Order: sequence, then structure tokens, then C-alpha cells
Amino acid sequence: MPVQVNEIVIRAVVAGEESPQSDSDQPQQREEIVSECVEQVLEILKNQQER
Repeated sequence: MPVQVNEIVIRAVVAGEESPQSDSDQPQQREEIVSECVEQVLEILKNQQER
């Protein structure tokens, strides 16, 4: 019997010291993170449409 998930709640707690980074690296890292998230979401949507 298939299971359908209607809602996902994700919570995260980040603790610890942040290492100092230069401002020029931060936008590039943000872009990499965003693109990775987009790829994963598109993959999930693709898998849902195949069912």
C-alpha cells in the first residue's frame, strides 16, 4: 500500500563558532547551496510525477 506524505517539517539547530569568511566567498557559497537545493527539489518533483 503506497504512503503519501502531505507535509514535511524540517527543523535544524546550528550551534558552535562560525569561522570568519571573506565577503567575496559568501555569495558564491550561497549560490552553490541554492543550486544544490534546486536540483534536489526538481529531482523529488520528477520522481513524484513518475508515479
